[in-house]
Amino acid sequence: MNKTVMIVGATSAIARATAAAFAAQGHDIYLAGRNADELARIAADLAIRYRVQTRWGIFVAEDLASHDAFFTQAVADMGEMHGVVLAMGYLGDQQAAREFSVGMEVILVNFTAAASILSHCASYLEARKQGFIVGISSVAGDRGRQSNYPYGAAKAGLSIYLQGLRNRLYASGVRVITVKPGFVDTAMTYGMPGLFLVASPQYMGERIVRALNKSADVVYLPWFWRYIMLIIKFIPEPVFKRLKL
Repeated sequence: MNKTVMIVGATSAIARATAAAFAAQGHDIYLAGRNADELARIAADLAIRYRVQTRWGIFVAEDLASHDAFFTQAVADMGEMHGVVLAMGYLGDQQAAREFSVGMEVILVNFTAAASILSHCASYLEARKQGFIVGISSVAGDRGRQSNYPYGAAKAGLSIYLQGLRNRLYASGVRVITVKPGFVDTAMTYGMPGLFLVASPQYMGERIVRALNKSADVVYLPWFWRYIMLIIKFIPEPVFKRLKL
């Protein structure tokens, strides 16, 4: 039986590319998202293109109470779950998100809902003593900047949550990888000013799968973002707070 990988937030460009990269290696795929028509189209394409078993289920990030039943049903549908890729994210209008009535949705989707579904995945994999979790965070979480601090704060929280899961699950043989993308050519970043060194979703998907064969626990994609963010993190706060970033 092929090992099943679940992609949470499966209709995003990065998620699609990651699903395709796993399917190309022979993994069965379970797609989780809120758009039934799009999920069905992606599942059909993967099944035809790579001849793997694909199924999908409706996952509503904000409905935290539904996460347990959703994951239980997904496992029942596939028979087992070997790995999980958390690929959901919501940038929103970061200017508007400075008001918490708007920003709370950014935090809910990018951190609270992510922690909720990952808690169920972690307990399942821990009991099986095998498998992996890949959580897609962001370089935005490495330092708070005025342009996107609600989103950055949520992603920073996700990175720390994944770090804690990595510590918890290590003894069980479950791998936890934090992926921190820079700018990626997706619908979420379309039209944003000041973009540079933009990576393709296909590049991201291939590198995410490749990361499982390497030893790094935290992966910056593309690789040079590790050094860009290292420079940004070491700017002294008295200087940094004056910058318009």
